[in-house]
Amino acid sequence: MTLLGPERAAPEPVVRIAAVGDIHLGEDCAGLLRPAFEALPDCADLLLLAGDLTRHGSVAEAEVVAGEVASLGVPVVAVLGNHDHHAGTPDEVGGVLRDAGVLVLEGESTVLPVAGHKVGVAGVKGFCGGFVGRSAGEFGEPEMKAFVRATRRSAEGLARALGELAEHGCAVRVALTHFSPVPDTLAGEPPEIYPFLGSYLLAEAIDAQGADLAVHGHAHLGTEHGMTAGGVRVRNVAQPVIDHAYALYRLPLDGSAAHADTTTARYGNR
Repeated sequence: MTLLGPERAAPEPVVRIAAVGDIHLGEDCAGLLRPAFEALPDCADLLLLAGDLTRHGSVAEAEVVAGEVASLGVPVVAVLGNHDHHAGTPDEVGGVLRDAGVLVLEGESTVLPVAGHKVGVAGVKGFCGGFVGRSAGEFGEPEMKAFVRATRRSAEGLARALGELAEHGCAVRVALTHFSPVPDTLAGEPPEIYPFLGSYLLAEAIDAQGADLAVHGHAHLGTEHGMTAGGVRVRNVAQPVIDHAYALYRLPLDGSAAHADTTTARYGNR
C-alpha cells in the first residue's frame, strides 16, 4: 500500500520586480554595480531604474550606466531623472541606454511577458509642484505657468501610458517615475523642499487609471513605503533609501495584486 501525503497547491505565480534609482554613476564607477546586477536572473523577472542614473547627464556617464546593465538576462526598463537632464543632452543619454537594450520610457508604456502573463510598465520622469494643500498653481507669471504646466503634461503622459496597459489586459501594472507622486515617501526630507520632490498630479494620474505599484526615486533622505489616496502602494527606491544595489518586490499574477502586500528584499552591496 502506498501512503500519499496531502495534495499541495501549485505555487502562486508572481512577478519579481527589482528596482533602484539614484545610482548617480560617474565615469569612475565602471563595474561598481555589475556584480550585483548579474545575479538578477536568479531572483528577478525585470529591473526598473527610477532615474538619476548619472551624476551630471553626460554621454560618457551614460556609457558607464549602459555597461552596468547591458545583457543582464532580464528586461531593464528606465526613466531619466533631473541629473540625467543636467548636461542638456537627455536624448543622447537615452540613446546610449537604448543601444544597450534598456527600454527608456517618457510618457510611454511597455508590456513584458512573465510566466505566461502580461506585466506592464508605464514610465515618465515627472516633475515638481507639491502636494494637496501645498502646491503650485498654473496661475500668474509665464514662468510659473510653464513650471506647473510641465508637471501637468508629465502626469497626463503617465495617465495615457497606464491607460494603454489597461487596454492590453496586463495582470500587473507598474507606474515608474523619478519624482514622487505622494508626500509619504518624502518623510525625512526637509518639508520646505517637498514641492521640488514631486507632485500630487502624478498620484491623481495613477489613481485615475489604476496601477498595482508605483516606483520612484529622487528623495535621498525619504522613506521607502507610501500609498496614494486611491490605495496604490508607492515605493521610494532611491539607492540611499534602500541602501543596496536594488530592492525586490513580489506581486501576484493571478489578479489579486491590488489586494496583496509587496514583499521587500534587499540585494547586493552598493
